[in-house]
Amino acid sequence: MRIWVDADACPKVIREILFRAAERAQVETIFVANQLLSVPASPWLRALQVPQGFDVADNEIAARAQAGDLVITGDIPLASDVIAKGAHVLDSRGEILGTENIRERLTMRDFMETMRASGIQTGGPAALSAADKQRFARQLDTLLARRPQR
Repeated sequence: MRIWVDADACPKVIREILFRAAERAQVETIFVANQLLSVPASPWLRALQVPQGFDVADNEIAARAQAGDLVITGDIPLASDVIAKGAHVLDSRGEILGTENIRERLTMRDFMETMRASGIQTGGPAALSAADKQRFARQLDTLLARRPQR
């Protein structure tokens, strides 16, 4: 198992949780972004910078993720792509996305996009709460505990 992180939109506090978890679980974790990211020196952590452009980081993750990998993203189309390949998805609020709920999330995303395109102000997501951070850490630990051992 590898962990792929859609790092352009990943909150700093979530990246820090991932740094610690990668070390503790000794799992390769790759932070993919179109900006230069620094990660702590570790054999388990890597930053992969991709060119600037719309969805370039998402496309890179979608191309590289494999069945059994874990992808950290809030991007619903990316989540859908990697779920179809057999990867697991966890968003930064600690919600596990899978075959049972991704279709609903895609539909809602498309609906909200249509509303924004018609000029309706939909607002953004709420700030990450302490409960969101705890849920993320708990779900991450659960997913890592279930992974096949090397």
